[in-house]
Amino acid sequence: MDRRRSFAISGLAGFVLLAASGCHSAYVEAVVRNDSGAAVSLVELDYPSASFGTETLAAGGEYHYRFKILGNGPTKVIWTDSARQEHTVAGPELQEGLQGRLTVALSASSATWNTQLHR
Repeated sequence: MDRRRSFAISGLAGFVLLAASGCHSAYVEAVVRNDSGAAVSLVELDYPSASFGTETLAAGGEYHYRFKILGNGPTKVIWTDSARQEHTVAGPELQEGLQGRLTVALSASSATWNTQLHR
């Protein structure tokens, strides 16, 4: 009986250590910031296997979204400015398993990408 109990306690301790070691799903915390000086609309960020967006983003506003990268591929951001002109700016290539932060700052006619991603 003591041997079984010792084995069960060892197994439980191993499970607790595994759970505490940081086993979690990799995700990206994305922020789209409007630095254009005017409201923008139809904001969309495409990434491997999916996309997200918002209908409007006020001047100085931010849109936060959390996602998991499935597959590898390019990113791009698309938005319509206050003069109703659509803009598309290519972003970085993303690989499955990356996690961290991705920030896209929209200006009047361009976008700046800042990635803080790691495995």
